[in-house]
Amino acid sequence: MIMPLFDDNSSRIRFPYVNYLIIGVNIFVFIMFQNFGENEQFNQAFSTVPAEIMSGHDIQTAPQVIGKTTTGEDIIQPGLEPTPFSVYITLITSMFMHGSISHILGNLLFLWIFGDNVEDKLGHLTYFIFYMMVGIAASLVHVFSSQFFNSGLLIPCLGASGAISGVMGAYLLFYPSNNVTVIIFRFLTTVPAFVAVGIWFALQLFQSFMLLDGKGDGVAYGAHIGGLLAGIPLAYFLDKFGSPNQNASWDYKP
Repeated sequence: MIMPLFDDNSSRIRFPYVNYLIIGVNIFVFIMFQNFGENEQFNQAFSTVPAEIMSGHDIQTAPQVIGKTTTGEDIIQPGLEPTPFSVYITLITSMFMHGSISHILGNLLFLWIFGDNVEDKLGHLTYFIFYMMVGIAASLVHVFSSQFFNSGLLIPCLGASGAISGVMGAYLLFYPSNNVTVIIFRFLTTVPAFVAVGIWFALQLFQSFMLLDGKGDGVAYGAHIGGLLAGIPLAYFLDKFGSPNQNASWDYKP
């Protein structure tokens, strides 16, 4: 386990408006639309379902009993709800949804730490474009890996972690030597970003291999891996060919 706490922001020039806006939208959706993750009808309608993306058709299923609690009560898995628009819109909506309080807190902590630096490097508008593109790319990697392994095709996927993985890839590209204070296996320490992100990525690979053995925990590790691998070249391209002055009017000097 690795949990970042904060990083070195001493070189940051731009105020991270867009990163804070993305964080705010995630919180707003989680509270107002998802009812803190309890609105199953909304969750099932707007999450990314691999089988729907592969076929292009909306799929609806009935609730299923998947087990018993310790008190003997049925554990019911909700059925897939109709998506009111094209199923492809879920590649975007799912990026701003979370399943629980711990899920959203963990994701937004990573985004809070790594996103502001990447926005500082790319600029506000380019960072927003990058975030959306890498989030969609991560979701597509999850969809295609589910199809390839014929696993979890009807399991809804939601969360910002794919896009955030892309942000971490960009951070690794731009700030490999930045100091990041982390908790690694219960030890508090400060390491270069390439160590922190490298350990996190290695854990994603390990967990994905466990998933192939049928020991996975339901996390979309394919989206995490795909997001980081897509984030590095995409960030490089946008940084190299984007306009460096496109967001100058938003910048501030501390």
